[in-house]
Amino acid sequence: MKKTIALYPGPAFHHMISMVELGKLILQHRSDVSITILVPSMPLEESKTCSYINSISHRLNPIISFYYLPTIQMPSETLSRADIAIESIKLNSSNVFQALENISLTSKILSFIITSTTSFSYHPNIPTYTYFNSCASTLAAILYLPTLHNQITSSFKDHPSSLLFIPGLPPVKSSFMPEPVLDRQKPIYDFFLNYSTSLSKSNGIIINTFDFLEQQAIKAIVHGACVTNGTTPPLHCIGPLIVDAKDRAGGVSDDVSSDCLTWLDSQPSGSVVFLCFGSRGTFSAPQLKEIAIGLERSNQRFLWVVRNPSNAAEAELPEGFLERTKERGLVVKSWAPQSTILGHESVGGFVTHCGWSSVVEAVTYGVPMIAWPLYAEQFLNSVALVQEMKVAMPMFLNGEEETIGNGEGVVSAERVEERVRELMMGKALRERSLEMRMMAATAWNNNDGGSSFTAFSNLVASWNSLYS
Repeated sequence: MKKTIALYPGPAFHHMISMVELGKLILQHRSDVSITILVPSMPLEESKTCSYINSISHRLNPIISFYYLPTIQMPSETLSRADIAIESIKLNSSNVFQALENISLTSKILSFIITSTTSFSYHPNIPTYTYFNSCASTLAAILYLPTLHNQITSSFKDHPSSLLFIPGLPPVKSSFMPEPVLDRQKPIYDFFLNYSTSLSKSNGIIINTFDFLEQQAIKAIVHGACVTNGTTPPLHCIGPLIVDAKDRAGGVSDDVSSDCLTWLDSQPSGSVVFLCFGSRGTFSAPQLKEIAIGLERSNQRFLWVVRNPSNAAEAELPEGFLERTKERGLVVKSWAPQSTILGHESVGGFVTHCGWSSVVEAVTYGVPMIAWPLYAEQFLNSVALVQEMKVAMPMFLNGEEETIGNGEGVVSAERVEERVRELMMGKALRERSLEMRMMAATAWNNNDGGSSFTAFSNLVASWNSLYS
């Protein structure tokens, strides 16, 4: 009977997608195991997750199977998105332990958000790894969180402009720390504080990045500079790992994808700026209008994925905007095949919310970016993009050379116009992005001993030595 590697994603759609891709990668390198993905009850995105699993299962079975955990009963009171995630992790814990009792395991690989509520002493002979779904710079900040906690007595949100000095990162504003840890009075802060300290119990951290992309942050983590009172587990950089475009759709109609690609096929090479801000990336009605005006004034070709703002669902783009720009622009509602678009020859720039999966895709295809972070850990990601990787320029607020940092304010049309033109007409950023594309390809080159190929091969070899 084959040994089984259990993958346990966090209670969010993008964690499930990442785990599926990781499972595929493992099976490419180790055919003597089976992959079982534990599917937790996901109060936040259950319907979306089930649709995604249903759409891919016929292609993955029997090489990857899905083990559904029992439905959990959430508290009746109204909870924030972060609190729902924490509560679901806690309530799923006993179900996870029971599921693992029923599965023959060689290894458990856990999505990063699970670590603080999952015991690493489940079985002394079963290695347990953490799969971190963001960049090395954010990992460095999370690992360093206990040190910052002892150095600073107030919440990061209380001194947003103060600089933090985190090993491997340039100085960053307190307001740029990941959203869940901005307020130490909230339960999710303690959750991440415990998560950080518990990482030392893991057999290793697997992360979707590569050595050349984040040299300083990776060096700081590997040398133990981010953990001042404990042990840093081995770091396995296996990126770039990007999602299969047909899998990311999750059952969405092919019509939208076809329309986007047909339109792109008619555009000149490198002429289109692509704007996409993730599944939660919504803007206020005033901000949507400023973006539209800025795009129109820039005279650049564009493909813009627009999601209705949560507090103004009936908001409309400026009158006549679609008609005036129809010859050089395409506006798509809700969803577009992002990875396929970024890999299209006509795309020459990307305005992004700095979600890590989006960044990895852009780097893989050599597309320069404008960093416009909105939530979660995206502000830290943007710092890495702009200052270390040098593959993006920051979006600035109105009339002041200050990057967006707290989600407040409206970026003016003039600023949008200026930045889009600079992105599409500049050379330095484009050359740097093309260099990173080559380095990304080199990382997984098995003939030349690429860093990610070597790291993953060594990881798999360590499993073989234990269980051969």
